[in-house]
Amino acid sequence: MKHGRCISLLLVLAATAMLIASCGGGSDNGAGKSTTATSDSKAPPSGGDAVTISDFKFAPASITVNHGTALSVTNNDSTAHTATADDGHTFDTGTMDAGTSKTISVTKPGTYPYHCTIHSFMHGKIVVN
Repeated sequence: MKHGRCISLLLVLAATAMLIASCGGGSDNGAGKSTTATSDSKAPPSGGDAVTISDFKFAPASITVNHGTALSVTNNDSTAHTATADDGHTFDTGTMDAGTSKTISVTKPGTYPYHCTIHSFMHGKIVVN
């Protein structure tokens, strides 16, 4: 009977791990994107424009950049976050663990409101000239 419980427990743990791994990310099929996530790292990139995530907020809440600018998004918070365009396809950093950064390249002028898909109360805006 012990062996059966161990197998059941392992199956439950494996299913839970798969469920957790699939949460929080966005799809990235590349269709119609005007920005793309270009890199990810443990340390913030040097130079360029930047958005920092801290205390469950994007800072600055609104940033203006020129088209083609490399924009780094750094998660300095204690938990995972995303920076995902409100339209669902323009850009999505995917899930960024605490202490990591991603860089997106902005290519089309316009205003791009975005949010964290994990914490829907978190909002920001990128204005591209």
